[in-house]
Parts: sequence; C-alpha cells; structure tokens
Amino acid sequence: MSEDYYAHESAYIDSEVTIGRGTKIWHFSHLMSGVSLGEGCVIGQNVFIGREVTIGNNVRIQNNVSIYEGVTLEDDVFCGPSMVFTNVDRPRSAHLRGRAGFLSTLVKRGCSIGANATVVCGHTLGAHSFIGAGSVVTADVPDYALVYGVPARLHGWLCQCGTKLSFSVERAVCAHCGRQFIREEDRQAIHPFAER
Repeated sequence: MSEDYYAHESAYIDSEVTIGRGTKIWHFSHLMSGVSLGEGCVIGQNVFIGREVTIGNNVRIQNNVSIYEGVTLEDDVFCGPSMVFTNVDRPRSAHLRGRAGFLSTLVKRGCSIGANATVVCGHTLGAHSFIGAGSVVTADVPDYALVYGVPARLHGWLCQCGTKLSFSVERAVCAHCGRQFIREEDRQAIHPFAER
C-alpha cells in the first residue's frame, strides 16, 4: 500500500492500477487492472471497479456499487448506495458479445446519482445533473437537469451547488449561491449566464 492513499486490508487491488493521493478504499472493494482512480476519492464498502475504468478526482462511490468497463466518471461525481451501471444493452447468456459489445457511459463533472438508481449503458449524464433515488436512466441527461422516475424524466433544473432553480422568463438566479442561468428556447437545456 502506498503512503499516498489508504486501502483497507480486505480490499483487493489488481496490478497496473493508478490511485491518486488522499484516496480511501474501504472493506471488500475490488479494483481490476488498468483502473485509473483520481485524488481525494472515497470508495465505499463492497465496490467493484472494472478493467480500464477511469475515475476523476474527488469522486464519492457509496457502498455496493459496481462500475463496469466502459463507464467513465469525471471529477466530483457522487454515486449513491447500491446504484447500478450496465455496459451491455441487450445481454444474452447464450450469445456473449465480449468487449466489442460494451457501450460507453459518461458521467460528467459534478453529477449526483441517487441510491438504487439504474443507469442503462450508452448514455451521457450531464455536468451537475441530479438523478433521483430509484430512477432508471434510459436516455442522455442534460447538464444541470433534475431527473427522476421510471424511466427518468426531466423535472426541473439544479444549480451546481444543488439548489433547485426557478426560472422567470428564461433566466434564473440561484437563491443560495447567486449563480445565474439562461434557459434555451426549447426549454430542454440551460447554461450558466456569462456577462459579455
């Protein structure tokens, strides 16, 4: 074990794994070969991270989460307890496709995924988006979107600090941190407002 990170004695870390400074890996977790794990991460109990998975800095992965090959987590992502990723869209036990059949899933910076949510592979979860507990994600999620349900549907927008945004015409100001946002005409996307 490196002095740069902590791994519980029951954790199993394969060869050729990169682990950033200040990261903590707890009981019964398994990191397979080729994993790249950033700085300041917390990997909860009984977490599985598959081959060649890339995880950014300051990521929190709660207990009982499996992150399969083909999934990428950017910085500041939160994965709630027992949430589920997949990497094959039409699995068949009798007709295995191997790695060629894996679909990629990208979880962008600052996204939070609630407990027991399921993310079907092949989609992008937008920056600072929030997926409610128990939801099933079957499509791309826009940046800053609040989605929940089965299947997950858009129910509003959150600031990157986590405060729900209320739009007046097509503009919102976060009541907590003061960040400003513009909503696009089709109301399917928002972006931070920048004075020009």
